[in-house]
Parts: sequence; structure tokens; C-alpha cells
Amino acid sequence: MDFPVTVAGLGAGLARGDFSSVEITRALLSRIARLDPALNSFITVTEAQALVAAEAADARRARGAAGPLTGIPYANKDIFCTAGVKTSCGSRMLDNFVAPYDATVVSRLTDAGMVMLGKTNMDEFAMGSSNETSFHGLCRNPWDLQRVPGGSSGGSAAAVAARLVPFTTGTDTGGSIRLPAAYCGVSGIKPTYGRVSRYGMIAFASSLDQGGPMALTAEDLALTLSAMAGFDPRDSTSTEAESEDFTRLFASPLAGLRIGLPQEFF
Repeated sequence: MDFPVTVAGLGAGLARGDFSSVEITRALLSRIARLDPALNSFITVTEAQALVAAEAADARRARGAAGPLTGIPYANKDIFCTAGVKTSCGSRMLDNFVAPYDATVVSRLTDAGMVMLGKTNMDEFAMGSSNETSFHGLCRNPWDLQRVPGGSSGGSAAAVAARLVPFTTGTDTGGSIRLPAAYCGVSGIKPTYGRVSRYGMIAFASSLDQGGPMALTAEDLALTLSAMAGFDPRDSTSTEAESEDFTRLFASPLAGLRIGLPQEFF
């Protein structure tokens, strides 16, 4: 069975009953097993856990409690703590570290009913722009295996570009979402500082780090960022703002909007 490749498309198909979360999850896990040995975009694949979560998502939908993201598979950059699953941050130093709790971003996506397929490759401690410094080996660009995917969120971008998952989390300090998104031809956004909680996200530079989504389209970024963002009292730099639906303006006309272009760079 062929499935849509976007978060929005999968959500619509699940809502119509065209397929189940278990079917999507099995198909993507099979694709990861077939294609990722050449890419090395994943550090950890959580197959058994993912299938359990997919079954729970299908049960949630059957009882009428599903949201727009319920049952959709995704992957986390290996910088976000995940309860019971290794969080290495691309480093040998943390290769045996298993967090006893979920990062706020992870728990928000779990609450939304999303299905985590695993943890993606990255430059060690997010210090890099090519994804060549990971203890787990370099990650390759799916468009050309001789090229890098960018970093530090290279595994996240490569996994989306190769259609291994429709959405991944990333982090950006000085370009670590934006660079790999550009290198791999996907969409990514570094949200305004404070919009996404840093709790449970291993720090590089705390005054600059920000988590954000990586996906194929701007619509998918809006859908997933709506779930990721929001005030978190456990992060002292979290913005005390109400959660919002970032898709709310998508139906608005473009007439009258203006685009700013800097006349000078650097």
C-alpha cells in the first residue's frame, strides 16, 4: 500500500480510515531497515515500542479521541531525552545513557498521539555543521551518498528527505536545523527563542539553543510546531504565552503580504 509522505496527508488518511497507524508504522520500519544502512540517519530504532504506540493510537482513534497528529510516526534527534531509550547526543561519552524521563518536547508529541520510530544521528553534542563528527559514524545525504546532509541535525533531515519518516525533531543553535534542511531539500524552522521548551534537551549553548520541527512542507511544520510549542515552567527561559494553532492562517489570501529582503548581508 502506498501512503502519503506528509504529516498532513497521513493525518487526513487516518481520519478517513484509509489505513491504520500500525500499517504506516510497519511500512516505515521496513523502509528504514532497507534504506538506512546506506544513510546512517538513525542511531536507534525503537521497533517494538513503536508498534505498541501505533496500536494505542489506533485504539485512541477508534474511541473518538484522536487529534490531528494521532498515529503519525516520527523520530527524535538523539539530543532529546527519552525515557527508557538511549540518548547518546552523538557521543561515545553518553553511548550508554538511558534517561529516566522524557524531554518536554517528547512528552508533548506523545500526548498528541505520535509514534516514535527512533532517534536520529547528529554531530557530537550538536557541535558541527556536516554530521561527520558523530561517534556513530557520518550520516549521508540521501540525494547523493558522497555528500553530507548538513548538521548538526543531519540525521533528522536525511530521514525526512529519504521518506523514512514524515517528521523529525531537531535543534538549532547557529544553523543546526536550517543548514541540514537546506542541504537535504526539506523544510525546517528554528522557532523564536523560548517558544519550545529546552527541558530534557541536552544543552550546547543554553542562551541560543532551540528545538524545532523538520518535515517536507510548511504546513507540516505548522502542524507539528503547534504540538511542540508552549509554556513550560521547568524551563526558566520558556515564554509565558498561550499555545496556538500555527495553521490558523493557512487559508488566508496572500494578497497584501510583504516580503523583506536585506540589502546587505554580514
